[in-house]
Amino acid sequence: MAKKKGGRVQVILECTEHKNSGMAGMSRYCTEKNRTTTTARLELRKYNPVLKRHTLHKEIK
Repeated sequence: MAKKKGGRVQVILECTEHKNSGMAGMSRYCTEKNRTTTTARLELRKYNPVLKRHTLHKEIK
């Protein structure tokens, strides 16, 4: 078996529009990223079920 290296980490993406709107609840997604090749924070367009559209989700700690 191959050894697991510590290059991949789990990150949480949170919707920026929903956070700023003041509505109840939040839209969050969990994903993984390769720490060695992607050092900057992730920004992806994901679906927000509360706002019913695709919005920008940014990585939080």
